[in-house]
Amino acid sequence: QVQLVESGGGSVQAGGTLRLSCAASKRVFSINKPAWYRQAPGKQRELVASITRGTTTNYADSVKGRFSISRDSARNTVWLQMDNLKPEDTAVYYCNAELRQSSVSLPALYWGQGTQVTVSS
Repeated sequence: QVQLVESGGGSVQAGGTLRLSCAASKRVFSINKPAWYRQAPGKQRELVASITRGTTTNYADSVKGRFSISRDSARNTVWLQMDNLKPEDTAVYYCNAELRQSSVSLPALYWGQGTQVTVSS
Protein backbone atom coordinates (compact mmCIF):
# COMPACT_ATOMS: atom_id res chain seq x y z
CA GLN A 1 0.00 0.00 0.00
CA VAL A 2 1.51 3.31 -1.05
CA GLN A 3 1.79 6.11 1.48
CA LEU A 4 2.86 9.73 1.54
CA VAL A 5 5.80 10.19 3.88
CA GLU A 6 6.74 13.58 5.27
CA SER A 7 10.06 14.54 6.81
CA GLY A 8 11.95 17.66 7.83
CA GLY A 9 9.98 18.83 10.82
CA GLY A 10 11.64 19.90 14.04
CA SER A 11 12.12 22.67 16.58
CA VAL A 12 13.51 26.07 15.66
CA GLN A 13 13.60 29.55 17.09
CA ALA A 14 11.56 32.38 15.65
CA GLY A 15 13.14 33.62 12.44
CA GLY A 16 14.50 30.19 11.64
CA THR A 17 14.08 27.98 8.60
CA LEU A 18 12.81 24.48 7.95
CA ARG A 19 12.24 22.53 4.75
CA LEU A 20 9.61 19.83 4.72
CA SER A 21 9.53 17.10 2.12
CA CYS A 22 6.80 14.70 1.08
CA ALA A 23 7.33 11.65 -1.09
CA ALA A 24 5.46 8.51 -2.04
CA SER A 25 6.66 5.43 -0.17
CA LYS A 26 7.06 3.57 -3.47
CA ARG A 27 7.27 4.47 -7.10
CA VAL A 28 4.00 5.86 -8.49
CA PHE A 29 2.92 7.00 -11.92
CA SER A 30 2.13 10.57 -10.84
CA ILE A 31 1.51 12.93 -7.95
CA ASN A 32 -0.99 15.69 -8.66
CA LYS A 33 -2.57 18.61 -6.81
CA PRO A 34 -0.02 18.50 -3.98
CA ALA A 35 -0.78 20.56 -0.92
CA TRP A 36 0.42 21.20 2.60
CA TYR A 37 -1.96 21.57 5.51
CA ARG A 38 -1.31 22.22 9.17
CA GLN A 39 -3.18 21.69 12.40
CA ALA A 40 -2.33 23.46 15.62
CA PRO A 41 -3.61 22.17 18.98
CA GLY A 42 -7.27 23.00 19.44
CA LYS A 43 -7.61 24.35 15.91
CA GLN A 44 -8.99 23.04 12.65
CA ARG A 45 -6.71 21.78 9.91
CA GLU A 46 -5.97 24.59 7.48
CA LEU A 47 -4.56 24.76 3.99
CA VAL A 48 -1.10 26.32 3.94
CA ALA A 49 0.05 25.96 0.34
CA SER A 50 -0.89 24.10 -2.81
CA ILE A 51 0.00 23.63 -6.45
CA THR A 52 -2.91 23.62 -8.84
CA ARG A 53 -3.19 23.36 -12.62
CA GLY A 54 0.29 21.88 -12.68
CA THR A 55 2.27 25.00 -11.82
CA THR A 56 0.08 27.57 -10.06
CA THR A 57 1.08 28.02 -6.42
CA ASN A 58 -1.36 29.19 -3.77
CA TYR A 59 -0.69 30.27 -0.20
CA ALA A 60 -2.59 31.12 2.93
CA ASP A 61 -2.33 34.83 3.69
CA SER A 62 -0.53 34.05 6.95
CA VAL A 63 2.42 32.44 5.14
CA LYS A 64 2.68 34.48 1.93
CA GLY A 65 6.20 35.73 1.38
CA ARG A 66 7.64 33.29 3.92
CA PHE A 67 6.70 29.81 2.67
CA SER A 68 7.28 28.30 -0.76
CA ILE A 69 5.85 25.07 -2.18
CA SER A 70 7.65 23.25 -4.97
CA ARG A 71 7.73 19.85 -6.60
CA ASP A 72 10.02 17.53 -8.48
CA SER A 73 7.80 15.50 -10.77
CA ALA A 74 10.62 13.15 -11.76
CA ARG A 75 11.18 12.17 -8.14
CA ASN A 76 7.52 12.47 -7.14
CA THR A 77 8.52 14.70 -4.25
CA VAL A 78 6.97 17.88 -2.91
CA TRP A 79 8.69 20.40 -0.63
CA LEU A 80 7.59 23.20 1.64
CA GLN A 81 10.33 25.75 2.29
CA MET A 82 9.50 27.69 5.44
CA ASP A 83 11.50 30.86 6.15
CA ASN A 84 11.20 33.46 8.90
CA LEU A 85 9.20 31.07 11.04
CA LYS A 86 6.96 32.46 13.75
CA PRO A 87 5.62 30.85 16.95
CA GLU A 88 2.15 30.84 15.39
CA ASP A 89 3.46 28.47 12.69
CA THR A 90 3.74 25.76 15.35
CA ALA A 91 1.58 22.84 14.21
CA VAL A 92 1.59 19.37 12.75
CA TYR A 93 2.11 19.69 9.01
CA TYR A 94 0.51 17.23 6.60
CA CYS A 95 1.00 16.73 2.91
CA ASN A 96 -1.88 15.75 0.68
CA ALA A 97 -1.96 14.77 -2.96
CA GLU A 98 -3.69 12.73 -5.61
CA LEU A 99 -1.65 9.69 -6.54
CA ARG A 100 -1.96 7.52 -9.58
CA GLN A 101 -0.18 4.23 -9.01
CA SER A 102 -0.10 3.33 -12.70
CA SER A 103 -1.03 4.81 -16.04
CA VAL A 104 -4.34 2.95 -15.99
CA SER A 105 -5.31 3.52 -12.35
CA LEU A 106 -7.62 6.28 -11.19
CA PRO A 107 -6.22 9.05 -8.99
CA ALA A 108 -6.82 8.65 -5.27
CA LEU A 109 -6.37 11.16 -2.47
CA TYR A 110 -3.68 10.41 0.10
CA TRP A 111 -2.56 12.07 3.32
CA GLY A 112 0.80 11.85 5.00
CA GLN A 113 1.17 10.96 8.66
CA GLY A 114 2.19 14.48 9.65
CA THR A 115 5.38 16.06 10.91
CA GLN A 116 5.67 18.33 13.94
CA VAL A 117 6.97 21.87 13.54
CA THR A 118 7.63 23.82 16.73
CA VAL A 119 8.75 27.45 16.69
CA SER A 120 9.85 29.03 19.95
CA SER A 121 10.00 32.75 20.64
